[in-house]
Amino acid sequence: MAQDTRGAAPPATSAAASSARAPPLGSAAAGPEPPGPGAGGDARPGALGERSGAVCGPGPSADGCVSPAGEAQEALQERYRMGSLLGRGGFGSVFSGTRLADGAPVAIKCVPRDRIQHWGELVSEWGQRPADGIVLLAQPDGARAPLEIVLLDKVSSGCAGVIQLLEWVELPNSFLLVLERPERCQDLSAVLAERRFLPEEEARGLFRQVLDAVRHCTSCGVLHRDIKPENILLDLATGQLKLIDFGCGTFLQDAAYTQFAGTLSYSPPEWIYHQRYHGEAATIWSLGLLLYHLVTGKHPFRRGQETIWGRILFPRRLSQECQDIIKRCLSMQPLDRPSLQDLFHHPWLQGVRLP
Repeated sequence: MAQDTRGAAPPATSAAASSARAPPLGSAAAGPEPPGPGAGGDARPGALGERSGAVCGPGPSADGCVSPAGEAQEALQERYRMGSLLGRGGFGSVFSGTRLADGAPVAIKCVPRDRIQHWGELVSEWGQRPADGIVLLAQPDGARAPLEIVLLDKVSSGCAGVIQLLEWVELPNSFLLVLERPERCQDLSAVLAERRFLPEEEARGLFRQVLDAVRHCTSCGVLHRDIKPENILLDLATGQLKLIDFGCGTFLQDAAYTQFAGTLSYSPPEWIYHQRYHGEAATIWSLGLLLYHLVTGKHPFRRGQETIWGRILFPRRLSQECQDIIKRCLSMQPLDRPSLQDLFHHPWLQGVRLP
């Protein structure tokens, strides 16, 4: 139960990123891992809001001509320079990049078309022109896009704690997503690898930021489904967190989900025992695991390659309030876990100073 069932390794955006040679912008560079289960039957079509800066790349026309996609790729090459490989997984590869207009760092995610399992419907307008002067290559209403793009567009504005999709383009064999990337950043797994664990006060501020990001996604009708240290990016200059990688995400629903997507070692017990889970309860479980990981540097139930349910052991240095919020989130029964709103009112999270 230690493996990531979708096979997609999140980008490691630390300064020690891989120096692998980058392919030409627009090539379908995918990792060797086989794609795992995605959103299954839980995902349903959604609308892509009209957001400034999102490039909706046109696909092949009815007669098979792909010249619009070629034009879109050329336009993207004129705006960005691709750098080294940051991460690779079953859903594609992520490269560092630079926006040529101002030198801003970006991440460029290349997703081969044959790795895309779930799609959503676009709703866009012709002729929209964002503030930075980039002309949107918009599609008519009803056109399809990968579900990850639809979800990212829904959550990319209105919350600094969620990674922003700057633009995307469809090519004949792949999709390119251009995402914001702090200049000096690490995912939390890299931070923990260096420091083993975080002091409680520092973890408290970071955890509160994660809650804000999750609340924003929920308000947008999006369920991330893979909250873990590898999918949380820390801006080393500002202390600002970014929730990244919506490749396992889906639309939020009241009914139980019967298909799993994410990392099995972060899955709730109701999935293991009953093969079903509700979105909020599973999210709270993953948040409890995340917080325990931040303050101890390890998984509470992992013993080697196995996950063994049992009593949660805490270091003596942790406050009773910190222990209490973790124990509540990791209640074996979903109905015993607090709601997301309950967490915001927990005494441990009061008076947190945010960046």
